[in-house]
Amino acid sequence: MTDIRRVARSALGEALSLVFPVECAGCGALDVPLCPECRAELRAVTVGRPLVHGVDVWSALAFEGVPARVLRALKEQGRTALARPLAPALRAALDAALATAEARRGAPAEIIVVPVPTSHAAMRRRGYRVAELLARRAGMRPVRLLRPTRAAADQRSLGRADRARNVEGSMGATSAAGLRVLIVDDVVTTGATLTEAARALRAAGAEVIGAATVAATPRRHVGADAGQTHT
Repeated sequence: MTDIRRVARSALGEALSLVFPVECAGCGALDVPLCPECRAELRAVTVGRPLVHGVDVWSALAFEGVPARVLRALKEQGRTALARPLAPALRAALDAALATAEARRGAPAEIIVVPVPTSHAAMRRRGYRVAELLARRAGMRPVRLLRPTRAAADQRSLGRADRARNVEGSMGATSAAGLRVLIVDDVVTTGATLTEAARALRAAGAEVIGAATVAATPRRHVGADAGQTHT
């Protein structure tokens, strides 16, 4: 009976692969969601950079090439299974952010991981929260302290100053008095979204110790990649 089930499951998988062909999110190779070569391109190399108002953000991948394609597939193609191979990068960035905070402030108290909120429009379009999904796959227990308070325009065609103006005042936070929080997101480009998230959390009484993202747009490519991410 077990062999029959195994054969039936295999046959069903093959039939589904014909109707819904799978290809590598990184290179397009057939019959595999992420090939070994592209998976290797997701190896974490953490890099930190300062944002305004004293928030440091740590990222583990450059938002270009294979990592960018895999993240876009997760965000725009509904391929939620890709959150799992991306999760170690976010975990590495989080660990770097926590280590930096500990070095500066001593052994930290409990840290609350807070994902950047998904806009109502993006939630309707995707049906899932990208930053929160990545955080859970990375073994975190994210807490939804942040919420969108108004719709912001699409960031992809905006420059640095316009991005900051576009998201200013677009988030609010539930009461967070006395909490120490670390913000997580998928990608950082100019830092406008993370800066707004930090502002909202501080206004609610939280201490923001830093931020962690899976990837960061290389500074030399901010203009070129502006059309590919909205952070």
